[in-house]
Amino acid sequence: MNFSLYIAKRYLFSKTSTNAINIITAIAVFGVVVGALALFVVLSGFSGLKTFSDSLLNASDPDIKITATQGKSLEYSTKLHEILQQEEDVKAYSKVVEERVFLKYKDRDHIAQIKGVDANYSSIIPADSILTVGTWIDEQYENTAVVGYGISYKLSLGIFNFGEPLQILVPKPGKGFINANNAFRSVSTQVVGVYTGSEEFQNKYVFTELSLAQELLGYKENQITGVELALKKGVDLDSFQEKLQAALGEDLKVQTRAQLNTLYYKVINTENFISYLIFTLIVAIALFNVIGSIIMMIIDKRKNLKTLFNLGSSVEEIKKIFIYQGFLLTLVGMAIGLVLGVLLVLIQQRFELLMITESLAYPVEFRLVNLLVVIVTISTLGYLAAKIASSRISVNFIEK
Repeated sequence: MNFSLYIAKRYLFSKTSTNAINIITAIAVFGVVVGALALFVVLSGFSGLKTFSDSLLNASDPDIKITATQGKSLEYSTKLHEILQQEEDVKAYSKVVEERVFLKYKDRDHIAQIKGVDANYSSIIPADSILTVGTWIDEQYENTAVVGYGISYKLSLGIFNFGEPLQILVPKPGKGFINANNAFRSVSTQVVGVYTGSEEFQNKYVFTELSLAQELLGYKENQITGVELALKKGVDLDSFQEKLQAALGEDLKVQTRAQLNTLYYKVINTENFISYLIFTLIVAIALFNVIGSIIMMIIDKRKNLKTLFNLGSSVEEIKKIFIYQGFLLTLVGMAIGLVLGVLLVLIQQRFELLMITESLAYPVEFRLVNLLVVIVTISTLGYLAAKIASSRISVNFIEK
């Protein structure tokens, strides 16, 4: 066995003659335990939050979306149709028409976005799972709409309320003088369903039939604003996006779900990184106790070190004793902290002790990558702390 490691183990698990050093060592271990526990729990919390948010995006955004590079609309051409038909990785695709609109119901109004969809759209997003009341759009019935829960609340809308329809208005295109009495195109719709989802999603869309949205905007039969795709399970979105973009050319823009929500992913990744830095700083501060503990141990064991030096041990070997001791002390604290952290995460997943709302538990997720991040971070910092503490040892210090 390595001589320095053997002595380090003896020093680590044996009490010193000075009780204060034992207390300082216990405090150092406790600091590492708390730091490792906090860092792992925070990373697991962000992983759970990201997974939860991704599930909301999966319910509101397609895997792939095709839009025009210039302008708002595009023509659903025979070429585009044939390319989509030939793609084996495509599970389903749907033509959509989107535009910002003005909603009016009785004496209330709201600005939202109309989204005209065809019959295939229920294969793009899980329409059945996001509906809380009523039914989804059915092309057999004309002038129907499904609104978000947020829109329904703001307008005091109910479904199948035949007393007064929901009016959807959009400004007429054109230049010059506008007659205020004839400035909008409008359609009247019957609300047949209410959907839920993320706060932004349920306050944003009014879903209608594709033909109704085209009529409202004055679009031709093949004129749409985009095509949304659902891919088969296991298909890599980025690779497929690059392949489809090359096939469609520069006139059309192909985006993945992540590219459609660039700001969201930037924000959550930035928050995750900043939280990691903050808790790493807390761990680094806690490791100052390790440095203090090792320095006190060096001073306490000075006579033993002189004996080892006289017996032929080099200064570097003696330094390694305390590097190993500090590193082992960090590993012990980290192991205890990680065990407690894993238990807390698993308990939260199983029993949902911490709740955001009455029905929604705070999302956490156990990931091996978070475990590895904590191990690498604390091990590196612990080694550096031990290295700093052992640098005090020199020939002059030993022979005093």
